[in-house]
Amino acid sequence: MVKDFAARNGSALRSLAAVGAALATAAAVLVGAVLAVFAAATVAVIAIMTSALLALAGLALRARRSVRARRAASDGVIEARHLGGHHWVAYGWNERS
Repeated sequence: MVKDFAARNGSALRSLAAVGAALATAAAVLVGAVLAVFAAATVAVIAIMTSALLALAGLALRARRSVRARRAASDGVIEARHLGGHHWVAYGWNERS
C-alpha cells in the first residue's frame, strides 16, 4: 500500500515538475527573444550613427577643400608652368575673380 501511495504521488509531482519545466523554458525563450531584439536594435542604432558621422566627415572635408581653393584663388597669384628653357605658360591671367 505504501508503494502504491508513492507511485501516485510521484506521478503527480512528475507532472507538476513537467509543467514547471515547460513554464521555465517558455520564460527563458521569451527573455532570449527580448535580448536578441535589443541587441539587433543596438547594432542598427550604431550603424545609423556611424553613417551619419561619415556623412558629416565627408561634408567637412568637402567644405575644407572649397575654402582652400577660394583662398588660393583670391591672393592674386596666377598659376604658371615651366615648359623648359625660358618658356613659361601662365593660366588664369585673363580671368576676372
